[in-house]
Amino acid sequence: MRIAVIGAGVMGSGIAQVLAQAGNIVQCTDVSDDVLAKARDGVTTGRYGFERAVTRGKLDRADADAALERLNFTTDFDAAVSDAELIVECVPERLDLKIKVFRDLDQKAPADAILASNSSGFPLAALAAATDRPSRVIVWHWASPPVVMKFAEIVVSDDTAADVIETVQSLATACGKNPVIVKDHPMAWGYVANRVYAAMIQEASRVVAEGVASHEDVNRLMVDCFGWPVGPFAMVKGAQTGWKD
Repeated sequence: MRIAVIGAGVMGSGIAQVLAQAGNIVQCTDVSDDVLAKARDGVTTGRYGFERAVTRGKLDRADADAALERLNFTTDFDAAVSDAELIVECVPERLDLKIKVFRDLDQKAPADAILASNSSGFPLAALAAATDRPSRVIVWHWASPPVVMKFAEIVVSDDTAADVIETVQSLATACGKNPVIVKDHPMAWGYVANRVYAAMIQEASRVVAEGVASHEDVNRLMVDCFGWPVGPFAMVKGAQTGWKD
């Protein structure tokens, strides 16, 4: 499948890497050469990059080289989307920016291309309304780091075409994810995962504000009690800045 990823930050570059490893031809585009260079380094030699995967025996050298060959980083937005079958938007979480990107994509991408957003919670309805193809707009919400997390929250509405849902769901499965289809709720931010997560962060912050425990204490308790990989405050930091060594 020919896929374009718009935005080469922590999420965009990781998503592009996963999609390329799953056998797709991927164009990852950004307005900044520096961001693209950093993304390329992360995909090749970063903590979750191909080189470390090969060293740890998680990926064959031939498969890593083939995946990297399928992945291209470019500042040429128009060329990246011109023949894409699926486009995954990964720009910063600003509704005005996402709407602008979707308007541009609607004009420049093939008429039958699927336009997907990795938004953390903006309503699908708002993004679809920015286009003349609302039935082909969908939200495919990933978790950080994309290479590791099996999370795939796929947000649809009554207007979303059945073939669009099937295509994205099948692709998520091919990428090793566990896709779950949820309904868009235009009056609420966060879909399912982040609505529940926001309630948890609110209570954890209240615990700290009341002097009951420190941020580190809360993280430790939640990891030890519930088997989370990290605590709630560490989740926020990782999602915002990436998962360092």
